[in-house]
Amino acid sequence: MLKDPEHQVAGHMAKDGRLGPLVDGEGRFFKPFQSNGRGENEAKFYESFSSNKNVPDHIRGYFPVYHGTQVVEASNGSGKLPHIVLDDVVYGYPNPSGMDVKIGSRTWYPGVSEQYFNQCLKNDRETTSVSLGFRHAGFKIFDHQESRFWIVEYKVVHGYKVDDARLVLRKFVSSNSLADSIPDSAFASEVYGGSSGILAQLLELKAWFETQTLYHFSSCSVYMFYENESILMKGRDGARAQVKLVDFTHVLDGNGVVDHNFLGGLSSFIKFIQDILERQQR
Repeated sequence: MLKDPEHQVAGHMAKDGRLGPLVDGEGRFFKPFQSNGRGENEAKFYESFSSNKNVPDHIRGYFPVYHGTQVVEASNGSGKLPHIVLDDVVYGYPNPSGMDVKIGSRTWYPGVSEQYFNQCLKNDRETTSVSLGFRHAGFKIFDHQESRFWIVEYKVVHGYKVDDARLVLRKFVSSNSLADSIPDSAFASEVYGGSSGILAQLLELKAWFETQTLYHFSSCSVYMFYENESILMKGRDGARAQVKLVDFTHVLDGNGVVDHNFLGGLSSFIKFIQDILERQQR
C-alpha cells in the first residue's frame, strides 16, 4: 500500500490532491514522471548512470539506488502513471532532520525556452543562487526539546538571504530549541565533522566534480540528513549523517567539459559547512 512520504522536505508533494512521490513503507520511493518530458529525461539519466562504467563505485553511493520504472496508482487519484522507483534514503530513520540544497548559481541551461529561462533567472536572482552558488529548497529539522519538526514555509525559505542561509545551517545541527534566536550548533562535530561526516562526504563529491565530464547537473540538489535523537543516545556513531544527490530532470551530457556551475556552487556550500565547524572549535 503506497502512501505519502512522511519526511519529504522539498519538491512536488503528494498532498491536497496534488501529484507527488509515494513510498511503500518497505524501503522504496516512487517518483512520478514529471510533465513536459522531464520524467523521461530523469529515467534516461538513471539508466545511463546505473550502467556507466566510468562512474567510480564510491561515487555511486551518493545517488539513490535505481530500481527501474513502474506504473502505479498516482497520488492525486488520476489513475495509473509511470513512476521512477528508487531507494527511500531515509527508510529506517525514525525522526530524520533533512535539508534540500539546490546547487549552482544558475538553474537554467542552453536550449531552454525563453519562458523557462526567464523563470529560472528570476528565481536565481531572488534567492541566494546567484550570490552564493546555492539556495535552500526546504528542510525539516527535528527539535528534540519540543519533540516535533521545525518546518519553514517555502515562500519564506525562498526569500532567504546570506545570513539566513548561514543561520539555518547552524540550526540544522543544534540541540537547543529551534525557536531560540541563537542556535548552539552542538551537533556540528558529530554531523558535519569527522572522517565520515557530511563535510568529508561533500569533499569526496567535490573531488569527483573537479574532473568528471560525463554529466552536467543542472538544477540538482544536495540532500543531507541525519538522526539527532541517535546522537543523544549513542554519540557520534548514532548520527548516520548522509549526503545524497537528488533531482535529475535536467541533467545534460557533459561532452567532455567540467560542470563548473555545479562545482562552484558545491565549493561555496562546503565553505559554509567548514566555517560552522571552525567556529565550534574556537
